[in-house]
Amino acid sequence: QVQLVESGGGSVQAGGSLRLSCKASGLPSRTYTMAWFRQTPQFEREGVAGIDNDGRLVYLESVKGRFTVSLDNDKKNMDLEMNSLKVEDTGVYYCAADPDHPLRHLGQRFFNVWGQGTTVTVSS
Repeated sequence: QVQLVESGGGSVQAGGSLRLSCKASGLPSRTYTMAWFRQTPQFEREGVAGIDNDGRLVYLESVKGRFTVSLDNDKKNMDLEMNSLKVEDTGVYYCAADPDHPLRHLGQRFFNVWGQGTTVTVSS
């Protein structure tokens, strides 16, 4: 059974940086994808960044150039480095996994394992 545990998050002023981490257990050694989603007051849960264990990447347009997702394949740990944070980045960030496929699409329905969420608050 795949389990995801997030850490990081917190409060920061606009322009600041935060780092989120997601530790996965039970992921298979074959191809898999992990991703970060966020739930904000403005939008339904949206995909922020995704990465698979072959190195394919995808980002939400509004975070390109500011956020960087990385995956340690050996440790099954995914990080999200968030720089130049904006007030609109505020939300609950969720780690998600698709244990059976390479990166397909950054949509909720492609991921069937979810973490508990961690809160990011960016103040002006």
